[in-house]
Amino acid sequence: MNLDPYQIRKDFPILSRILPNGKPLVYLDNGASSQKPKSVIDATSNYYANDNANIHRGVYYLSQHATELFERTRIKTSHFFQAQCAKAIIFTRGTTDSINLVAQAWGRTHIGEGDEIVLSVQEHHSNLVPWQMLAQEKKAFLKFIPIKEDTTYDLSNLNEIITKRTKLVAISQMSNVTGTIHDLTKIIDRVRQVGAKILVDGAQAACHMPIHLVDMDVDFYAFSGHKMLGPTGVGVLFGKEEILEAMPPWLGGGDMIESVELESSTYAALPAKLEAGTPNIAGVIGFSHALDYLQKVGMKNIKEHERMLTEYALERLNRIGGLQIYGTEDLDKRGGVVSFTMDGIHPHDVGSILDEEGVAIRVGHHCCQPLMKQLAIPGTCRASFYLYNTKEDIDALVHSIDKVKSIFGRVARK
Repeated sequence: MNLDPYQIRKDFPILSRILPNGKPLVYLDNGASSQKPKSVIDATSNYYANDNANIHRGVYYLSQHATELFERTRIKTSHFFQAQCAKAIIFTRGTTDSINLVAQAWGRTHIGEGDEIVLSVQEHHSNLVPWQMLAQEKKAFLKFIPIKEDTTYDLSNLNEIITKRTKLVAISQMSNVTGTIHDLTKIIDRVRQVGAKILVDGAQAACHMPIHLVDMDVDFYAFSGHKMLGPTGVGVLFGKEEILEAMPPWLGGGDMIESVELESSTYAALPAKLEAGTPNIAGVIGFSHALDYLQKVGMKNIKEHERMLTEYALERLNRIGGLQIYGTEDLDKRGGVVSFTMDGIHPHDVGSILDEEGVAIRVGHHCCQPLMKQLAIPGTCRASFYLYNTKEDIDALVHSIDKVKSIFGRVARK
């Protein structure tokens, strides 16, 4: 493994920050958003300082240069994820925006009364609520793939769940709650058998492992740049070119038209047709540098590093009495996320005490309320890792949990 987190940390200014309480920052909330290297920060700032202009419209130098930087990112994204072509990469505001784009542009055209949309019981609200809204509008039905006790998908009744009435399966590749990585092969095979389409929520997976979109044979793949070292407000929707070509626009306005009359319009070719208005130009340019950084480090190296951290975290946390850890024990099926509860202590209390120690984790339902209901808990404490995290970060987490137990009158870990 060729990854030195201590060297990498030097590229991230925020990781050397001392918090107002005097504690050094221990950032373990990468499932929500990653930190940004200086190269990304500088690229975003440089656009506003030296290249600021709108794209696709101006004939002057700044506009042409900004357009070139923006479109170069599209090509780079296509290569990074081994997509069908650059035209199949649509820039959005994030995973949520990408999924809503499919629901509105593709779904409203192809989902009708009595049709079925298949999800899983552990989907993020971003991959649940849009389909609820569409199903209510179209009088369609939602069906759900259940999960096993170890939070992997239960595919024992897959043929009864995905049927000839299924028009779309929308499912996550990696759980944002437990870090469970799902093998989607059987689901994709079944989708092809019934002639349906599949959308994969890759918000968690895309930033932690190599993704080969053509090899996956998915119809749509959605992810966010801010979880993979890029700026906020940048997302990507990959779609098979022939599907995107046939999709009507969702948003109307500038840059997505070919010609406009008073009572009708014709639309631009891909990808412009699905990118109305002025985009987050600075963010997309910054995302280009995030991809450069990840490419240099290597996604396989990142995955291996997170596996090591996860194994170390599980070993240390399992020695603490009164902790319930969620997710599979199979490290081959688990990403860099550890979600746990502490007996008799609310996750919010845990998070507040850890914050006093400078340890930043996520607590709550993680936008997965149906999963929390199935697990019969109000929420969890989630520590999530990335390429710049170290064993010392996990040691700080464990030490802080000992403090939680001490405050609540329990015996600290020996």
